Amino acid sequence: MSPVRRLPTAPLAYKNPAFMDSKPARVLRMMAEFFDPLVRLRRQGVHDTIVIFGSARIDSREVALRKLTRAQKGRDSKEKRHRVHLARHAVVMSRYYEEARELGKRITDWSMTFGQMPRRFVVCSGGGPGIMEAANRGAEEAGGKSIGLGIQLPFEQFPNPYISPELNFNFHYFFMRKLWFAQLAKALVVFPGGFGTMDELWEMLTLVQTGKMTRKNMILIYGRKYWNEVINWKTLVRTGTISQSDFDLLQFADTVDEAFDKVRTQMERYHMGLEGDWRP
Repeated sequence: MSPVRRLPTAPLAYKNPAFMDSKPARVLRMMAEFFDPLVRLRRQGVHDTIVIFGSARIDSREVALRKLTRAQKGRDSKEKRHRVHLARHAVVMSRYYEEARELGKRITDWSMTFGQMPRRFVVCSGGGPGIMEAANRGAEEAGGKSIGLGIQLPFEQFPNPYISPELNFNFHYFFMRKLWFAQLAKALVVFPGGFGTMDELWEMLTLVQTGKMTRKNMILIYGRKYWNEVINWKTLVRTGTISQSDFDLLQFADTVDEAFDKVRTQMERYHMGLEGDWRP
């Protein structure tokens, strides 16, 4: 009589990497990217956020000056002059890093006066370098917590060291990351940036314009000179592609004092009560 053949125990489906990485399991991965932030934000008592967007490519003043010093070394050449030109421009743009850092600090100092359970108006960024790093850095310097909603990309994106570790998230799906930006945000501050920053700006603007988010939620454009060169707001109104009331969804600021005063005023006017607010 031949011996009975014993099969190894099959792995549980949710512990099987081959299955979890497969196309049929995509919906499970999406659900995981919703429920993991839900649980962790609730655990930390996060009630709502102030989101700060901006370029990943803007350096701090210290880093920009160091790069300029390196660019100025060596023999004069067309290539060197080009490097120096770019490095000098980076030093000019570094003001936005320093101002985002200070704004993150000011908002966090203020938000901590409301206590920790729940945590109000927590600084939230895209989790990467540049302006995102500056916002998280300012929050850390104030002694508060801050959120980083990172995204897997083939370049540029890695979590900056100033995010609160327990509030450091990494997403595969852009739409799920955007959901968590929008779900908790009471204000969006948009510093100079590129495609990614504009994508997030248009997303939030469209949600407010169409009533999917309340008009009480603030959209603040930081740096008129930069943004007026990038986007001709007046042409959009003049040609009728947006209405004046659509344009009025935007507020503008050029200094940290101006930005902080506008954020604080808007939050105190519309969002100080807890009742009726969404809570994770």
